[in-house]
Amino acid sequence: MQVDELLKPFPIKEFHPFPRALMGPGAHEMIGPEALNLGFTKTLVMTSGLRGTDIVHKIVESMRYHGLEVVVYDQVESNPKDYNVMDAVTMYQDNACDSFVSIGGGSSHDACKGARIAVAHDGRNVNEFEGFNKSENPKNPPHIAVSTTAGTGSETSWAYVITDTTTDPDNPHKYVAFDDSSVATLAVDDPVLYYECPIDYTAQCGFDVLAHASEPYVSRLDFAPSLGNALHAVKMTAQNLRLAVWNGQNLSGREGMMYAQYIAAQAFNSGGLGIIHSISHAVSAFYDTHHGLNNAIALPRVWAFNMPVAYKRFAEIAEAMGIDTHGMTDPQAADAALNAAIRLLRDVGITERFVDIGTDTYSKNRLGKGPTEYYERHKTITGDAADVDRITKHVLGDACTPGNPKECTFDTVRPVVEHCMTGDLDDLTT
Repeated sequence: MQVDELLKPFPIKEFHPFPRALMGPGAHEMIGPEALNLGFTKTLVMTSGLRGTDIVHKIVESMRYHGLEVVVYDQVESNPKDYNVMDAVTMYQDNACDSFVSIGGGSSHDACKGARIAVAHDGRNVNEFEGFNKSENPKNPPHIAVSTTAGTGSETSWAYVITDTTTDPDNPHKYVAFDDSSVATLAVDDPVLYYECPIDYTAQCGFDVLAHASEPYVSRLDFAPSLGNALHAVKMTAQNLRLAVWNGQNLSGREGMMYAQYIAAQAFNSGGLGIIHSISHAVSAFYDTHHGLNNAIALPRVWAFNMPVAYKRFAEIAEAMGIDTHGMTDPQAADAALNAAIRLLRDVGITERFVDIGTDTYSKNRLGKGPTEYYERHKTITGDAADVDRITKHVLGDACTPGNPKECTFDTVRPVVEHCMTGDLDDLTT
């Protein structure tokens, strides 16, 4: 059953599973022994390659030291594409592997989750499993997910996001699949692995955390078991993101963001998301931009859009962000939360509009170089009327949209998208 179907007629809400996890400094050194305990013998490692680091090499060599055979697929792209998944499936099958390890951020983990689902269905295309629990075989290869960024939460969630490159080139499609069978077997979160994450990625991934935390807190699902984690993740992000960005070797800041991203994902895992994520998915479907950056740009606009139906919740978010709200009404405190989010975005140096994104503005260097005809013909984000229209239409079809607290139609969402493209954040606070 789809989320929008569940919302209307039924009061029943579902709590989705989490994997076992190892968390803390040095946790990555346990990967080899843990893989052996899980029965791994020949493992496909899926990663982006993590250019400029030796993280993949160290983990692979440690696994080999423990007697495991390892095959490496290091071509996972940002906003992983369906062909990344299927190329990995072919490598897995050709090498008679029996297990997976993903190393990286959400792209590596999501591509790996999709590959596991495809392998369990004899190599069927991953795009067949878009939607909610579309897999038919609950048994798929075991998977250790090793995070090198504090943002994704994919190592503990039941969601994975894939770009479908087989669609109409004028309407590229990025989708979310939710599947309990995709949950990793073991999550490994080690803040030491975050030390080499660039400043801009650290900031952008941190806003992915803030989106993961705030959206279930105000979601129309209003799922009580998610609310505590959601609010505490907001608090931890506000306390730790600046430190993690500007002093990346600081263990306290890195570890704080590690826990923030993990519990935020546990919040949205059952508590739902909203159109911060829907807008992010849409923009990256068309322009291949970084998911965390997209979330950062969309978040203040979506908060402002949703506040009229959730002032009390946003007032509580303000308190979690460290604001003294005594003497404020709920709308005043909600406005203070919005101001705090904008202050945080500016303090960590994130681009404020989609039209200002370019290949020279952040270290992700693949903007306009994606695999489809659309990318080849559109090198920059224009933010014109046609751009806003197509992004809005994609948003309305996204699986995260039904959880948004305020009803979404083309006419209500289009101004939000337009402001994300070209609007001034100061307009939201005046």
